[in-house]
Amino acid sequence: MNRNDAKAQRGRGINRSRWQIMLMPAAVAWLMVVNAPQFVLAAEGAELRIATFAADVTPPLGAPLCDALVKPAEKVDDPLSARGVVILGAGKPIVLCAVDWVGIGNAGNRAWREALADAAGTTADRVAVHTLHQHDAPGCDFASEALLAEHGLAGKQFDPADARRKIKATADAVKASLGKARRVTHVGFGKGRVEQVASNRRVLGPDGKVMHVRFSSCRNPEAIAAPEGVIDPDVRLVAFYDGEKPVAAITYYATHPQSHYGNGAVSADFVGAARTIREKALRESGFADVVCVHFNGAGGNVAAGKYNDGSPENRPKLAERLAAGMRLAWDDAKRTPIAASDVGWKTAAVVLPPNPALDEKKLLATLADRAATERDRIRAARDLVFLRRGQSKDAVDIGCLRLGEARIVHMPGELFVEYQLSAQAMRPDSFVAMAAYGDYGSGYIGTAIAYSQGGYETSYVSRVAPEVESVLTNAMQQLLKN
Repeated sequence: MNRNDAKAQRGRGINRSRWQIMLMPAAVAWLMVVNAPQFVLAAEGAELRIATFAADVTPPLGAPLCDALVKPAEKVDDPLSARGVVILGAGKPIVLCAVDWVGIGNAGNRAWREALADAAGTTADRVAVHTLHQHDAPGCDFASEALLAEHGLAGKQFDPADARRKIKATADAVKASLGKARRVTHVGFGKGRVEQVASNRRVLGPDGKVMHVRFSSCRNPEAIAAPEGVIDPDVRLVAFYDGEKPVAAITYYATHPQSHYGNGAVSADFVGAARTIREKALRESGFADVVCVHFNGAGGNVAAGKYNDGSPENRPKLAERLAAGMRLAWDDAKRTPIAASDVGWKTAAVVLPPNPALDEKKLLATLADRAATERDRIRAARDLVFLRRGQSKDAVDIGCLRLGEARIVHMPGELFVEYQLSAQAMRPDSFVAMAAYGDYGSGYIGTAIAYSQGGYETSYVSRVAPEVESVLTNAMQQLLKN
């Protein structure tokens, strides 16, 4: 599909076949909405303020990267950060944090959120922790680490001691930021087109099945020649102002962030480089105090493969293209007055249905098999943790930030872009942005039809069942309906 196809897809939301619709009533049982989520209102006369924070979360040399799927850290090409904002005055503080790691899932995500909540004086359900999903970066899941440690594989997936140090460093940065919070009087929303970065990874053949998987880099001429497919071509931006002075700029763009990776060089990759370009440009324009925070949108089935052959020289090219879209979004933003009463936060708790292919006995056998590869044993531990979460109905929080008529949705997992387009279609007259890669325990989250189409994401590495589409669609409807 081309961009016109993507626009049509946005208008339709997520396509549903007859068998998908038949799944929906049963899937509703997985959705748990506590007290029908409502936005928490600010106290009468409360002043809206924002605190910005950043912490270095670069791993030590020798640490595993990308959940031990690539070479350990041998050098640092550029440092990694955890950065975000604390919104004050709209009920209890709201914390939004973006981390330059591959994924933070299950007990890891819970530990991050609880630590930041304690630092900000709020509750964990009002904290959103997301990753940008760079592959030359660590992951974090204390639940799978505990299983691996029981089987002689402690510290093989990631460095748990360093992860806890980085959580503390980020929590300390959050706490320190509160005393420097700035007044917020205005907010701005903008969109900017990003050219020649994103393309859908799943190229379908005439039979409707996946013919090519166009990964983050691609050298297959036929796959490269295929259209971009379903993407969201725009980067979205939210800017906070104190009077006429901008304080923070938060951007959202849906794509895998890899240019090249796997050689042991720690990097925030082209999305981190684009963020740095924008910070430098703002400083040179006289806005030295503006903190740039970037979130990865629903980019599970989106990558740069059509425009990237994996050559190192493509990283700065992709960074410049994304930064150009960020600049367009900045220029597009119009300052609008905002008060604390215009800001709210609500959540829906959902249980993500496990993939029926996950078999506890087989996973335990693989985990205990010392003849199996470390990679297979680590994967078995991660699969087992998520399967048990589903069996115990351990819910994932999905959050929604209200800024006047605008909505920012905070979603779990390696989410397909169709969810982002569907959320926008639910409020077609509003600014709607999405941050995905929240709780990373699920891995890839496809649409229901994607599970019948084949392809890497839904055939091999997704831990959820096709019913997940109905679960998440229902949750988004609850969060976006008012």
